[in-house]
Amino acid sequence: MAAETTPGTSGPYADIDSLSYEDAREQLVGVVSRLEAGGASLEESLALWERGEALAQRCEEWLEGARKRLAAARDQAGQGR
Repeated sequence: MAAETTPGTSGPYADIDSLSYEDAREQLVGVVSRLEAGGASLEESLALWERGEALAQRCEEWLEGARKRLAAARDQAGQGR
């Protein structure tokens, strides 16, 4: 089984750090569809699951960044009154 890695490191998930939110979400939908379809070996299913987790984390990072930018913009707008 492949060594466990996380986004931001070298390894099978290093490419995820460069994905836009839309690309990460699209790939995540594909992973979920493949898992739901079944037919994959246990090893393949585990690899898909791990990639899906990394993709979900990337999406969450994008969303958290957007939340922070919105909060900063609201704070700035509130101070300008």
